[in-house]
Amino acid sequence: MKKFVALFTGSYRELKSVRTVTVSAMLAAIAVILGMFSIEIGNYIRIGFSSIPNGVEAYLFGPVVGGIFAGALDILKYVLKPTGAFFPPLTLVVILAGVLYGCMYYKKKITLGRVLAAKFIVMLICNVILNTLCLSVLYGKGFFLLLPARALKNLVMWPIDSVIFYTTAKFLEGAGVFKMIAARACGAGGSGCE
Repeated sequence: MKKFVALFTGSYRELKSVRTVTVSAMLAAIAVILGMFSIEIGNYIRIGFSSIPNGVEAYLFGPVVGGIFAGALDILKYVLKPTGAFFPPLTLVVILAGVLYGCMYYKKKITLGRVLAAKFIVMLICNVILNTLCLSVLYGKGFFLLLPARALKNLVMWPIDSVIFYTTAKFLEGAGVFKMIAARACGAGGSGCE
């Protein structure tokens, strides 16, 4: 329990860092740009890349910052390119996803197993259950009518999204990007130092 509380308090302290704000702003800009590019496979499968910055944010700064970032980015994307109705419960689900990613990635080694587990948990809880419930309420369609197609889509996307994030994170780690951000925080007396 102490480790879980420390996870959130450490992430909360990250909010006070100018580094966190500037890196978050850059990641948000990258997410907006990546949101413009996707690969469509049929009518239901869309491989997108805008979730990569959310995972990187959660890895670097934890569940508190990850949740705030995910929610703010969801609203920003809607303001820049509105698609459908704005439904606040969907934004709350996105915030929960950011928190869950932060719990799984923050101050932990990125492994394919960890990424697969995190993506599976988020896809099951947020995408399949909660998003389907929100869409059911929003459009007046039955939950169990929407569930099979959404579950199948997420099951297909789970390994694809996992490999995309894992490959990107390992590339950034190998290029020294994560160490550079952490070193700047330590040099400035930031909370990223241990």
